[in-house]
Amino acid sequence: MKKLLKITALTILGLIVLVIVCVWATFGSLVKGAMSVQKLDEGLYYMEYKGDDGFDDFLKKGGAKNSQEVVQYINQFLSKGYYTPPAEPDTMDYGCSTLTARTPDGDVLMGRNFDFMSATALILHATTKNSYEYISTFSTDFYGFGEGWLPEGFINQYVALSDLFFALDGVNEKGFAIADLMAGDSVETHQNTGKPALTTTSAITYLLKKAATVDEAIDLLGQIDMNSDIGAAHHYSMSDATGRSVVVEYVDNQMVVTETHAVANHYLCQQKLNDGLIFGDTRYDQLCTLYDDSQGIMTTEQLSDAIFSVAQQPWIDNTIGGTQWTVVMNLSKPAVTYYSRRNFDKPFSFELERSKH
Repeated sequence: MKKLLKITALTILGLIVLVIVCVWATFGSLVKGAMSVQKLDEGLYYMEYKGDDGFDDFLKKGGAKNSQEVVQYINQFLSKGYYTPPAEPDTMDYGCSTLTARTPDGDVLMGRNFDFMSATALILHATTKNSYEYISTFSTDFYGFGEGWLPEGFINQYVALSDLFFALDGVNEKGFAIADLMAGDSVETHQNTGKPALTTTSAITYLLKKAATVDEAIDLLGQIDMNSDIGAAHHYSMSDATGRSVVVEYVDNQMVVTETHAVANHYLCQQKLNDGLIFGDTRYDQLCTLYDDSQGIMTTEQLSDAIFSVAQQPWIDNTIGGTQWTVVMNLSKPAVTYYSRRNFDKPFSFELERSKH
């Protein structure tokens, strides 16, 4: 009898261990990613993720034509249906600016401001399957959970893994960098050619995972159907370690590429040149002047000062709106430095490990 009880107990224990092993094999990397979230500053959080992000399977299934379809896949990937997915991203417009230049030593730098009414930035440092290592940023306010939602506590941190499918800017180990900016009008892009479909922010993640250069990114964009997020026109500011810098815009559902070192919130392609330019908005001209005055050669401090100089101050009660985060990226020695909510004396810097080898 005792021998039977012992065998039964060992069998039950073995089953428990097996269940734990199976659960960990399925959810381990997700749990570790969620547990890695840390608060760096007011409005700025950081997460690390290593493992399969499900993006390859996402593309094999055709991708997504809108944010709700992305959310449906996130739901399946994160929990096989046992998890309530995020709501659709916020639908408000946002403004931004970027500048790319070389240092006296030949490094390529790209600076970027993200301007919005209110935003909580979540930095994602990802090393995922079949992918370049990358660091990206997304706003947790765009999850749609309402005012005051933060990636704090395990459940909310697990929700924040949705960043694996959404990005607003970032850089990868090869020195390819990209940022999303509003393009200046409300004309949406909805390509429908039968290729895998991606939304504006999901496409950024895709490019960070797969593109080593601007040319490769443009080629990859030609292999997907682009669909606008949040019902508005977007354009991409893209740069790489060779120093090439462009803006990618969409006109009548066709991709248009224009060489430029600065981008703000109006069209730069000849087909819609200056559409969306608001009277009194001098950010683009100011960045171009600073670039020209330096002949495109700026130290890290000079480029940082340039992008700081066009940061937007709060619009309401000295607290609401303005530049929510600023990032300065070194594309030659891939690394990023973040500043939250115009606290330019408080940098947070991160390197991409693979780029060192």
